[in-house]
Amino acid sequence: MQKLKVIIADDHPIVLLGVRELVSRDPRFCIVGEAACSNGLVELLEAQSVDLVITDYNMPADSPYGDGLKLVDYLKRHYPAVKVLILTMISNSLILTRLNELGVVGVLLKNQLHTEIERALNAVVQGKLYQPLEVVRHSVLENNTDLDERLKSLSPKELEIVRLFVSGTSVGDIARRQNRSIKTISSQKVSAMRKLDVASDQDLLTYCLDRGVFN
Repeated sequence: MQKLKVIIADDHPIVLLGVRELVSRDPRFCIVGEAACSNGLVELLEAQSVDLVITDYNMPADSPYGDGLKLVDYLKRHYPAVKVLILTMISNSLILTRLNELGVVGVLLKNQLHTEIERALNAVVQGKLYQPLEVVRHSVLENNTDLDERLKSLSPKELEIVRLFVSGTSVGDIARRQNRSIKTISSQKVSAMRKLDVASDQDLLTYCLDRGVFN
C-alpha cells in the first residue's frame, strides 16, 4: 500500500513534535512537510501533492490566509482533494459544527491527541469521517443553560470575530485578515456583545476568559 503523504502545521514546537512522533509511528503515513504558520502550510501544498493536512485551528495572525474557519475554507476551496484534520482546544459546538460543514475529515481535541490519533488516522485511511468517542464540553457551559444558549445565539462569523478579538487581534487586523470592512467587523462584534449581554470590550474579554469559552 502506498503511504499517504501528510503535512503538519502548528505554531507550537512541542505540539508539532508530538504530532510528528505519533504520525510517524503509523507505517501507512509519510510526513512530507511541517509548517509553523498558514503561509508555510500553503507554500508546502503548492509545491507538492499531499493526501492529508493536520493543522492547528489557532495560527499566527500575520497571514493573508488567516486561521480558524477562514483558513479551513481556503484549504477546502483550493485543495478539495486534500483531507483536513483539525487540532484544537476549542470544543464549542457551533465551531465544531461549522468545521464539519466546511468538509474537514475530523476535529481532534489536543487533550485527546495521544488517545484518539490512531482512531483519527484509521478514519482517514478508510475514507470515513473521524468522530470522537465523546464530545468534550466546557464544564462551565455544561452547568449553565443560560450561558450555553447565549453562545449558541452567535452566528459562526460573530463567534469567530469574538475568538480573534479575545486572542488579542484588533478589529482592524480582523478586517484585513478577512478582507472585510472595519465597519462590518465592528458591527458584528457589537452584535455578539449584545447577545452575550456585555457592555464593553473589557467585559467581553472578562466574559470569555473567565468562562474558558475558547480554552
